[in-house]
Amino acid sequence: MSPKRLDRVAPPPVSDEWDVRFGTSEAAKGWDALCTHARSKTREAYGQMRANPRPGEDATHYQLRGELSMQTFGGRELEQWQIKVSSSGRVWYLIDDEKHTVWLTRATPAHPKETE
Repeated sequence: MSPKRLDRVAPPPVSDEWDVRFGTSEAAKGWDALCTHARSKTREAYGQMRANPRPGEDATHYQLRGELSMQTFGGRELEQWQIKVSSSGRVWYLIDDEKHTVWLTRATPAHPKETE
């Protein structure tokens, strides 16, 4: 999904920050809905992904388990992590060490059925 008129402008990464990009069209569409649903927590999640996508696991930020723990993207297996931004809102992302990029694969204000 390429940017268009009236879209938000994402700041470029500086220093050792990670680049945060949409890995799927669904994540791009869901991001705005999630921002509306939980604005400040979604902004915090963005900051976490940008600063340190592997901060150590806790109750709201961790690598997904089982089949969801890894995902093929661009022909490579990448770790898939989740941040809980609200009681139901979630952000899923892949960590691409080679490109120093975080790829958003899901952003949703609704709880993903795959993890129920």
